[in-house]
Amino acid sequence: MTRTDDFLARLRRGEVLLADGATGTMHQQRGLEPGQSPESWIFGHPERIRHLHQSYLDAGSDLILTCTFGGTRYRLEGNGLADRVLEVNRRAAELAREVAGDAFVAGDMGPTGQLLAPLGPLSAEDVATAYADQARGLVEGGVDFLLIETMSDLGEAKAAVQGARRVTDLPILTTFSFDTHGRTMMGIRPEQVAREMAPLVVGLGANCGRDPAEYVGFMQAMRSATEGTILWAKPNAGLPHMVGDEVVYDATPEDMAQVARDLKAAGAQVIGGCCGTTPQHIEAMASALDRN
Repeated sequence: MTRTDDFLARLRRGEVLLADGATGTMHQQRGLEPGQSPESWIFGHPERIRHLHQSYLDAGSDLILTCTFGGTRYRLEGNGLADRVLEVNRRAAELAREVAGDAFVAGDMGPTGQLLAPLGPLSAEDVATAYADQARGLVEGGVDFLLIETMSDLGEAKAAVQGARRVTDLPILTTFSFDTHGRTMMGIRPEQVAREMAPLVVGLGANCGRDPAEYVGFMQAMRSATEGTILWAKPNAGLPHMVGDEVVYDATPEDMAQVARDLKAAGAQVIGGCCGTTPQHIEAMASALDRN
């Protein structure tokens, strides 16, 4: 059985898997300069990327995400890496694979940061091509499945899935980010996400956003709109606020442990943390989910 087969088999048996925590905010605590992308460390500081992956594994994570949230050429342009998409994503996957051991590695694919026509400059074909290029590198680097995350636009999400499918048959999951009104930035509700994306992917859910207490409602809404789809929940560690010049997230490890229990009860099968979530949060969530 391949790792990918094992990943799907465990979820289909009803297991709950613990994902990792934040990437960007953790690297910022470790010296990533404002405006600098975490992807720039793939070549400059690979040991720091491996160390963060290892810290989550040590805390109890069953799976880790590659350091490629901004791994499309549109995001990489700002760091002079647009012509190295394949290399960036392949190497990031290799770094995760080097420390993962028996844990699963998700190829992380974030939004392009641009709008699709007619609101913006990108066509669906532009988007599909960009995600195909990114997916190719991640697959070559050894990921077990792909995660298209922090989506707001159904059109972009669908084009991303289409692009990834051009280069791989690995499982694809997708998550959207919802605000306090229960909609994405483009006005999409969880129920609509479930109805339109469930036929295209093996799993869907929510990540980032604002208050993690809202995630139970997101999971329930998605489950009511579709059956048999794996649900993924990766909320921020509470609400951010400024302390001096620093952004601080207000959820304690104990808070996130309770969030994990609530999400499990709501039917989420992959649970982790997004912005502000540290290895200490993940360790508490692991204990709450009986992962340690």
